[in-house]
Order: sequence, then structure tokens, then C-alpha cells
Amino acid sequence: MAQSGTKIAAVRETRKGATIYKTNERPGTRAEVRYVRVSAYKAREVLDLVRGKHVNEADEILQFTERDISNVIRKGLASAVANATNNDGQDPEALFVSACFADEGPTLKRWRPRARGRATRIRKRTCHITIIVSRLPEAQLKLRLEREAASGRAGAGAAGRASRRARVAESKRAAKAEAAHDHDHDHDHDHEHEDPAVEAEVVETTEAVEAEVEAPEVEAEATEEAPVEETDAAEGADDATETDEKDEK
Repeated sequence: MAQSGTKIAAVRETRKGATIYKTNERPGTRAEVRYVRVSAYKAREVLDLVRGKHVNEADEILQFTERDISNVIRKGLASAVANATNNDGQDPEALFVSACFADEGPTLKRWRPRARGRATRIRKRTCHITIIVSRLPEAQLKLRLEREAASGRAGAGAAGRASRRARVAESKRAAKAEAAHDHDHDHDHDHEHEDPAVEAEVVETTEAVEAEVEAPEVEAEATEEAPVEETDAAEGADDATETDEKDEK
């Protein structure tokens, strides 16, 4: 269950000039996720990774953190950013995680049977996660914008998102046009082959080519048989000559 709202900061300064905020009265826009079925210790390990980060960087860190609780914290961060944008009119590109903490919730008691009739208590911990986002100081915000401009990522706000949506829409239109063109081409190709006149012409051409291929084969067979007959005639003449010579002797 998530709760959200904006708190008015109660500021107290120490004798050394340090500014102290109470936990439930810190400035900024917050979102709370209550009764999460995980221990506060495990939630704090992930919250330490995103404290003080820009909301975009924090979201990327939570997206690739291999902990199940990171998914819950990521939803809470998105809720806090949405509250700041819709309720307080803040620019989501100028927000950072100013505070995040996990408080212990009620513990569920369960029992597990053990040897010799004994039982062991199981404590199922819960926690309440709070994420507070605030606007970056003007100096840090200006420095961040300069870095984005130097790296070529300027316009990452509303203008950048609108430009990206326009590019995506243009890509989709081009893909649809190309798909329609390919479909028409395939359709015309199929109709050409279905034309009876074209099919008859293809059959005649095929028969003519086969006849030309068979003709040289027949001539080759005749050429191969002729030398065989000449050889037989020559052998018969030689036998006759040998017989005449024997008769004379």
C-alpha cells in the first residue's frame, strides 16, 4: 500500500550551524510503501545505492539490481516522481532522491516443528519504505544540464520525449509503407505466373531447350558407332588376306 504527500519541513539548527530535519517532516515529495514482506535490513541495503542520485540514475540502478526488493523500491520511486509532477508541478528531470529509508513494521510470528516435540519460532519481518524526491539545487541542475549538452544528450526533458515520439511514429509509418510495397510486389508476381499465356510460353520454351539438348546426344551416339563398324570391316579384310597367303603356300 503506497501513501504520498508533501510535508512542510520543520527546521532546527544546532549550535554549530548544522540543519536538522525530522524524519517525518523532511522537505520534498514523498511516497510510502507500507507492510512490505521483507526485512528492513534487506531494504536498506538497496536504498543505500540510490540515496542522493538523480531519479533517472536511481531508476537504472534499481532496474539492474539483482534483489527482489528493488522492484518494490522502483515502484515507490516512480510513485514519488509522479506525485511531484502531478501534485506539486515539478519537472521530473530536475528531481533527485533526497532521502530514502526503511522502518520496521510488525513481525509475523510462525512456528516450525522440531525434533522431540519441540517448536522453533519463525519471525517474518515487514517494513515500511519511504522515498522522498526534491528539486536539485540550481547550481547542480545547471551543471547537470551543461554536462548533458556536452555529451550530446541535451533536450532530455519534454522536448526530447516529444522528438523521440515523432521519430518512432515516422519509423512505424516507413515500416508499414515498405511492408505494403513488398506485399503488392509479391501479389503481382503471383498473378504473372497464373496467366495461361505465360505458362504456355514457358512450356514451349522448355520443350525447345530439351530438344536442342537431346539432338547433340543422338549425333554423338552415331559417331561413336561408326568407328566400331569400320574396325570390324578392317579386321575381316585382314583375315581374308591371311587365308589367301596360306593357299598360295
